[in-house]
Order: sequence, then structure tokens, then C-alpha cells
Amino acid sequence: MNKIKLYALIAVVCIFANAVSAQDEDLLSMVGGDEKPKKERVKYAFKSPRVINSHSIEFLNPGTLDFRILHRFGQIDQGYKNFFGLDQASMRMSFDFGIKHNLMAGVGRSTFKKELDAFVKYAPIRQSTGGKLNSPVTFALVSGITMDGMPWADPSRTNYFSSRLAYYFQAVIGRKFSEGFSLQVSPTMVHKNLVQLDADPNDIYALGIGGRLKLSKRMALTWDYNHVFVGMPDSGYYHPLSVGVDIETGGHVFQLHFSNATGMNERAFITETTGNWGSGEVRFGFNLSRVFQLKKYKRD
Repeated sequence: MNKIKLYALIAVVCIFANAVSAQDEDLLSMVGGDEKPKKERVKYAFKSPRVINSHSIEFLNPGTLDFRILHRFGQIDQGYKNFFGLDQASMRMSFDFGIKHNLMAGVGRSTFKKELDAFVKYAPIRQSTGGKLNSPVTFALVSGITMDGMPWADPSRTNYFSSRLAYYFQAVIGRKFSEGFSLQVSPTMVHKNLVQLDADPNDIYALGIGGRLKLSKRMALTWDYNHVFVGMPDSGYYHPLSVGVDIETGGHVFQLHFSNATGMNERAFITETTGNWGSGEVRFGFNLSRVFQLKKYKRD
């Protein structure tokens, strides 16, 4: 009889221990237990791979095509004779494509100097949270090439195709500090195969800064500025500054802006900006982006 009671007591203790263990597991699952935090990439520091003129730290999703039109009118200081610049226009049309989450490429055509341009952008490090290998910033590298399509100034001399080419190399380091504020810097080197004067340098260095400040659910203030370290403004060129407002409308990102730059690729706006903000030599313009998803991609 005593053995029966002992066996019954052991069975009750086992059942109770199992029940307590199950409750503990349920509680651990509710609070996360010993699970390691999952690494998550920080997204939407900017709403576009470009701030205004400059590359941003954002990338297109894989399989995404971004058809982009950049349109800039004439200088507003010309008054009524050119309807505050609206009678003149310069334009760049481009196609950018997302290859991977951290790799994209694009091509463009500008009316300014009839230039063709192309670039590749890659980010070995992207801002992330959670996990052991997270990063507080995004670090991207950009390399691009431009080709001047204008007729030769002196066709009687020997002209080389390589003289039409220029290159740029850029690092973009940025961070999304909050849902409403992002900031980046971009040291850049532009190399021209052919310069106008013997005294002009072939290599031009600049430091860019760009930012985004969210104003409402669908609107944000954006700006980008490049400080050029060669002969400004003695050379007749100025540091390019652009200020704009981004407006999200479904699949479009529409941007209104003011800029002292005419050209809309790195060679053009970094090395040949002729407008002076202090003299009102500023141009009104807009950027229009339409994104097409050409193939499905795995979300990360």
C-alpha cells in the first residue's frame, strides 16, 4: 500500500513539473527568451537614389527600373524678357536599374554639352540595427564616366575621342538619424582628360553634403551642396547648391527645387556651375521619377 502511495506521489510530482516547465517556456517565448536580436537594414533615409543632383545613400530594389527626368529652366534673375527663366530649359533623362540591394547602375543623356553619362554604385556597408555586425552608417562607392557630345571647337587640329571623356570617383557616407532627418557627406574626385587652359587642373576635388528633413507624411525638404577646392570663384565657377521639396504621389516622386547649376551630372555641376546665388543667378527646376518593377525580388 505504501508503494502504491509512493508511485502515485511521484506521478503527481512529474505531472506538476511538466506543467511548470511548459508555462516557463510559454513565458520565455512571450518575452523573447534567449533569442538573438535580428539584424535589420535601415531603409528610406532618402526617397530616391539621388538627393537632388548628388547620389544619395539609397539604392533601388533588385529588378527595379527608375525612369528619371531632371528639368531645369533658365536663370530667374533675367526677369520678364525670359519669363523668369521659363523660356529656357536644360534636361537630363536617365534609366537606373537595381541589380542587388546594395548594387545599382544607370545611364543618362543631358542636353547640356549633349553629354552621355553612366555610373555604378555599390555599398559594402549599409546602416542596420540588431545583431552583432550592425553599422551606424551606410558607406557607398560610386564611379562614373561622361562623354562630351559637342562638335570639336577646332576641327582642323587632331582631336582624340579620349578628350571627350571625364571620370568621377565618389564615396558617400550617410546616416538616417530618425524618421524625419537624414544626413550624408560625399568626398569626390573628378578627372577631365582635356581641360580648357594649361593652368587648369585635370583632377578636381570636392566635398558634398546632402540632407533630408521630413515636413509631413508625403513632403520633405532636401538639399545638396558641393564645396569645390579648386579656384572658386576666381575661375568663374561657383560651388553648386540646390534646395528642393520632395512630394510623394503613389509610384512617383516629384521634386521642385532651385539650383545655381545648369548641368546635372557630377562632371557638369561640380566643375562648371556658373550661377551665383548671391547675384540671383538661380534656376527653378523639377525632378520626376517613375519606378517600374521588372521582376520580383526577395525582401530583406
